[in-house]
Amino acid sequence: MPTPTWQRLDPARRDRITAVAMEEFGRHGYSAGSLNTVARDAGVAKGSLFQYFDGKLDLFQYVAETAAQRVRDALAPWLGAIPDGSTYHAFFCGGVLAWVDYFADHPLERGVIAATHLEIDPQVRAAVHAPARRLYAAEVTALAQQAVQRGDFRPGARPEVFASLVSVLLPHLAVAPFEPGFEGPVPLHGLPREELKTRVVELATGLYAGFGPVPQDEEPTGR
Repeated sequence: MPTPTWQRLDPARRDRITAVAMEEFGRHGYSAGSLNTVARDAGVAKGSLFQYFDGKLDLFQYVAETAAQRVRDALAPWLGAIPDGSTYHAFFCGGVLAWVDYFADHPLERGVIAATHLEIDPQVRAAVHAPARRLYAAEVTALAQQAVQRGDFRPGARPEVFASLVSVLLPHLAVAPFEPGFEGPVPLHGLPREELKTRVVELATGLYAGFGPVPQDEEPTGR
């Protein structure tokens, strides 16, 4: 984690270093990401980075956790109680669309998501996935438990299985619509907004259909 020296640093300088590190790791991943480049582009000495963090992995973990927290804050309206009058299906589809919209407008965080999920070193991958697991897994599971309690899921549906499948879908949807090379059988990359929305809802509905009945002609719930 960041050192006390980092915490005392001018906030504008912290923000600059964080943004540059996000861009560097987002473009090149952990292994090829260069601390020399981070230091140069942030306008600090490389030695200063080791006053702020214990090493390269520590900085990468910080970047991953910062990105995860930003996403969590942006998606907070979909991490509380399911609104009265909404089905879980509509609420879930609305949250997935909000997730995609967030990454459309935040390329730095999008790059970090790609870098963490494509990391080949298992120790590094485990270290940087931990923040996302802490921030998302428990809350998505809690929402699925609400669906069970409300009767939106079929009897016997397991919330933790739903949350596990969501954790596979969301990283794909954070990147595939906006970056080449991540395409799956359902086209996503480069689509106009309304067409992308249709495809995303199809994917979210397909996942949901394994756990509960899908209402006909239902619009995603907005916030």
